[in-house]
Amino acid sequence: MTQLIKKTPLFPSFPTFFDDFFTKDFFDWNDKNFAKVGSTLPSVNLKETDKDFRIDLAVPGMKKDDFKVEMQNGILTISSEKREEKEEKDKEGNYLRREFSYESFCRSFSMPENAKEDSIVASYKDGILTIKIGKKEPKAVVTPKLIEVK
Repeated sequence: MTQLIKKTPLFPSFPTFFDDFFTKDFFDWNDKNFAKVGSTLPSVNLKETDKDFRIDLAVPGMKKDDFKVEMQNGILTISSEKREEKEEKDKEGNYLRREFSYESFCRSFSMPENAKEDSIVASYKDGILTIKIGKKEPKAVVTPKLIEVK
């Protein structure tokens, strides 16, 4: 069988655009969290126990004041905006160098019906934002009552 694409040794260290474009799963964004395209969307771990739900976000390099955690209509939203500016000036006040960066993300989670919206605790330690949501007590199962027809 012959090759469809013949590679020439003229530029061996220069990969072709078409080879990279068609051999990578460019349009398959399932379970990739956009991490390969330079996004700041943090990875999330979800855990359910008998007493609560737990959400862990990997967000290193941030401070606890950078986060906004809200619960509204059964949807938990975690967001953050971080801006940094650095500048160097000479003696006359002219810029020698000025750099700035901006990062933000927003993640939303639909809470199940047995989540207690009034018992949410958030903490930040060692680059991990942990949010615990308590569970409501399960409702007692009501056995159907048989009514006699007269």
